[in-house]
Amino acid sequence: MIQANGICDDRFSAVKLAFEENFKSHGDVGASFSVFKDGEPLVGLWGGHITEDRSEPWHEKTLVNVWSTTKGITATCFAMAVDRGALAYEDKVAEYWPEFGVAGKENVTVAMLLSHQAGLCGFRDPATLEDLLDIESAATRLAAAEPFWTPGEQSGYHALSMGALASSLLKRAEGRSVAQFVEDELRQGLGLDIFIGLPDSEKSRVSDLIAASHTDSDELVQMPTPPQIAAFANPPMEPIVANLTDWRKAEIPSANGHATANALAQLYSALASDGKINGKTVVSEKTLKQAIRPQIEGVDAVISMDVRWGCGFLLNADHLYGPNPESFGHSGWGGSFAFGDPMTGLGVAYTMNQTGTDIVADPRSLALIQAVYSSFDQ
Repeated sequence: MIQANGICDDRFSAVKLAFEENFKSHGDVGASFSVFKDGEPLVGLWGGHITEDRSEPWHEKTLVNVWSTTKGITATCFAMAVDRGALAYEDKVAEYWPEFGVAGKENVTVAMLLSHQAGLCGFRDPATLEDLLDIESAATRLAAAEPFWTPGEQSGYHALSMGALASSLLKRAEGRSVAQFVEDELRQGLGLDIFIGLPDSEKSRVSDLIAASHTDSDELVQMPTPPQIAAFANPPMEPIVANLTDWRKAEIPSANGHATANALAQLYSALASDGKINGKTVVSEKTLKQAIRPQIEGVDAVISMDVRWGCGFLLNADHLYGPNPESFGHSGWGGSFAFGDPMTGLGVAYTMNQTGTDIVADPRSLALIQAVYSSFDQ
């Protein structure tokens, strides 16, 4: 039985038990789980190992690729840029990126793009992993493409393509790519242990991902439609592609963020409370309300599930992020997640190296979140 290390407020003893039970019953190998409330740490647990053979321990500062949990980081960067007046959610993307305004995308707004309504959920023509890693080339191809549906009529999860699109837009509007913005504003400015594009100096504390069986991306949907093929199977991948050096070094603001659970929970707690970290404003309450205002809801054309999208944030539904409908965040392929709850001021995050097979609602995540909220009920 894995013994959890770290801090755990006495009120959250059930959380520690759930964290340890995930190793026993749900196959965790190495993981961290953190809870902040109103900017203060309540839970900061870690345990297990960074290697599949259990030869090296997982540490408090172990980094791991969090896949699409990265999208919440990118959404935060946009909220910060909006807060500072660099762009507005209602602006048309083509105002900043004229090449984007073709093939029926002339009226796509920043909010529509971030909420997966633009119809650019992947490449129409065959693509390779190398195409995804070349963010400038990927953005150029996507900007020129015909959308898979009329923008604004539905959402369709831009699983990987969102990274190139979002970073290229932010660079044109604000002057910095998402990766540079994260480095300057989140890591250097706020002291958060978050990277998009991992420098060599940090590679010694990164855990590889460990793949569950049958988790290639093209197996995420049955009888796929063209948008689903574009999003998940062009090219097909498996979670452990994230272990490649080229993947770690690239800028993929939709999928290759590396972070600690503490950093993610602290960030979301700030967003969900007074908007500040160490006295520095992350995002104002006014802008956050815009960022988490529902832009579209219903069955997503790519993941075939009922979802509610804000401006880059996945909004709570079916208690995915606890009982409060105001909660917002993002989850990643394999099981990671991070969210904020404005009703309680909570920021909650889970990172791990053993990937699961559920697109959302991983049983490890559900057990941890249930334990957090049950602790408040006692």
